[in-house]
Amino acid sequence: MLQRKLLRALLIRSSELVPSEALINELWGEEHPERVENALQAHISRIRHRLSSLEPERENPRLRTHISGYQLIVSEEEVDAVWFLTNLERIRARLDDDLPAAIRDLRAILESWRSPVLPDGEGGTIFQAAVTQYEESRLLAVETLFDAELRVGNHAGIVGELRATLGRDRFHERFWQQLMTALYRSGRQSEALTAYQQLRRRLNDELGLEPSPSTSAFEQAILAHNPLLSLSSGVEIATATSVSDPSGPHGWTSEREMARPLSRS
Repeated sequence: MLQRKLLRALLIRSSELVPSEALINELWGEEHPERVENALQAHISRIRHRLSSLEPERENPRLRTHISGYQLIVSEEEVDAVWFLTNLERIRARLDDDLPAAIRDLRAILESWRSPVLPDGEGGTIFQAAVTQYEESRLLAVETLFDAELRVGNHAGIVGELRATLGRDRFHERFWQQLMTALYRSGRQSEALTAYQQLRRRLNDELGLEPSPSTSAFEQAILAHNPLLSLSSGVEIATATSVSDPSGPHGWTSEREMARPLSRS
């Protein structure tokens, strides 16, 4: 069990030098055994031996010891999470160059997602930070996909997908904004306004909150037939609102912690 947690921590921080103190806290928390450094070294030795037996022809060991900690050498293709994060960054960097290609690539990496990649509610600081990072990246990938679909005019085609996504990420307001935009552009204004009221009731009933100012701005834009709704992904409405009144704890940019995480088959 401890060796699995140790290997998981090293993989999460793949190819980075992880301080011994961070690994000790990850494995034992505040309840350190006596001679904890020796205990850590023993577990490292067992993992190194196991890895060497799996790759007998490898010249340099994957698991390396440094004065201040340990480093597990892996490539981005060998760790699903690293593969996902790296590809998402690359896709977003060239998003404006070829939107149809970016949409295909986003769908491909999202197809690889198997949730949850890491079970929530366990592990130490390294583990919990990874849970948050992977979940935020998943949500960013889905947001980016729907924004791109709206930009190429596929608003009618993603309404069903957005509703299905909101079945999982029920309070993620950017998805509600995208749904409202897609419905409005599809000539379904009343459904777009109904979607806003659904979100408002859900937030009130379950969290005691109101929609963020940026989401409320979408309702007002729909009622006023604001031409910004026909531009790009409609994000201009949220952006204009956030300049004068940034999103609160349940708003567009800070809501990503309210869902779950990635694994590639």
